[in-house]
Amino acid sequence: MVEPDVKPSLIDAIEQRLIAVRPSIPEHVTLIAITKTQPVEVIRAAYALGLRHFGESRIQEAIAKQEQLTDLRDITWHFIGHLQSNKAAKALKRFQWIHSVDSLKLARRLNQLLSQEAVEGEHSPQVCLQVKMVPDPSKTGWAAEALRQDLDELATLEHLNIVGLMTIPPLGQSDADIYSIFTKARELASFIRQRNMPNLKMEHLSMGMSGDYPFAIKAGSTMVRLGRTLFGARA
Repeated sequence: MVEPDVKPSLIDAIEQRLIAVRPSIPEHVTLIAITKTQPVEVIRAAYALGLRHFGESRIQEAIAKQEQLTDLRDITWHFIGHLQSNKAAKALKRFQWIHSVDSLKLARRLNQLLSQEAVEGEHSPQVCLQVKMVPDPSKTGWAAEALRQDLDELATLEHLNIVGLMTIPPLGQSDADIYSIFTKARELASFIRQRNMPNLKMEHLSMGMSGDYPFAIKAGSTMVRLGRTLFGARA
């Protein structure tokens, strides 16, 4: 089905990239199309080609797009950017997934909002905890040991639907180092899972972007986040 007001040439361009990438993504791995900075027409084109999972990193940009796409009722929206506490309520109402819960403070805030009457009845997004398996001053998130120390309190956040981990390797890593980082994230998730703590399910690993997703899949990723691979350079 061709979406209205979408140029066939745009659909063709995305389709060729999708055809190229599909064989490298197993069926059990969710492909999230990252559309930050991309116009609404790109989302409609990707939707026409069967994609249903879309990722955004800025709340206001995402809301503007969502309001233009209300006719596409089966989209699943993923928030992948740094989430400020003052935007937390909007994120809870607008996204089915939040991949970037990067601190105990933010986790507490989300849990508090979910427990309040103001959001009662709203869906509770599935949440990934953002971790840094090696030091990286350019990114937020828990170091592995810091997360281990916070597990007991995270397990008490009964309104927060924690289902896995998300990680992004630092820039400039070798292929071997990237694969090692993803493997360490999988091992950390396994460690948490084996503790069998309430509210910490660890069913998903959100790992892998356009430059490194094959290594992430090899290491056990269940969700890859692809932008440039599908759409070319950002607008």
